[in-house]
Amino acid sequence: MKHLLLFLLIASPATAQVTPNFTQGSMQSTSTTTVDIDRTIATEIYGGDYTSWSGTNVTPSGDISNASTTYSVTNAGEQFQLELVSRTAGIIETIDIDETIQQVTTTTSLSVFSQ
Repeated sequence: MKHLLLFLLIASPATAQVTPNFTQGSMQSTSTTTVDIDRTIATEIYGGDYTSWSGTNVTPSGDISNASTTYSVTNAGEQFQLELVSRTAGIIETIDIDETIQQVTTTTSLSVFSQ
């Protein structure tokens, strides 16, 4: 019997009634978030092996890709021009861009309530 009485006391529900003390009100909240991003964009441009020559009044002694090729003036005493371009395969240009991005977000909330 003691156990039954104890069980009934533990199992009985508890109730409470709360009455608010206000009739109306408002609440405002503001939050600010700042995000900083630092980044580097690195670009490498690759090119192939390239050799060329151009000129006026100039004659090559052989194939222009051969390092021992010589160039001679075709008509002595006249003006001449010679341009040689040679590039090995690999990186021909490197570009680095450094950026700093800052983002600021502000959120304002307003709650109005009444009873």
